[in-house]
Amino acid sequence: MKKFSINEEEFHTPSDTYLYVAMIYKDKIRIRSAVLAELPVLLSFEQEIIRSERPFDNTIRPDPVTYYDLGELIHSDEAEVVVAEYENRIIATGYARIKTGKPEYKYDQYTYLGFICVLPEYRGQGIVSMILEHLIAWSHSKNLWEIKLEVYDGNVAAIKAYEKMGFKRNIVEMRWVGED
Repeated sequence: MKKFSINEEEFHTPSDTYLYVAMIYKDKIRIRSAVLAELPVLLSFEQEIIRSERPFDNTIRPDPVTYYDLGELIHSDEAEVVVAEYENRIIATGYARIKTGKPEYKYDQYTYLGFICVLPEYRGQGIVSMILEHLIAWSHSKNLWEIKLEVYDGNVAAIKAYEKMGFKRNIVEMRWVGED
């Protein structure tokens, strides 16, 4: 991550300095649609997600395992795969995908969000919010107003980030797994 030099006398507290640096930093991040040529990098983000979720779910199969068909998502008119780019480096990802709602619910279709990952050295900088804002705007451009995502109950950092953006906890999925 690039270090920024600032005049300490302009600020009254360390948090003021942090906010100034974060503002400069966020101005240099670009959220854009992913392209198929970036598939190798995107696949590495997918593996980062899988590694980070293993502690929350001991039923994830051993490697090799994948979650997404990223090539299909990139080509689909029913999905938007995005990357956050900083100094020509992909530092975060996410996708929005149109799904069919259940017949008993108000909306026939909704947007499902997934593949949200930020490289560890860039976390805590508001990048997830930038990605979510982009994907929510994409959803609204498709005239979709219900947006859902899934997060492991123990993933407190992710839950806080989503709640900060206005997401609310909805259904709690429970399961029982016997021994093999």
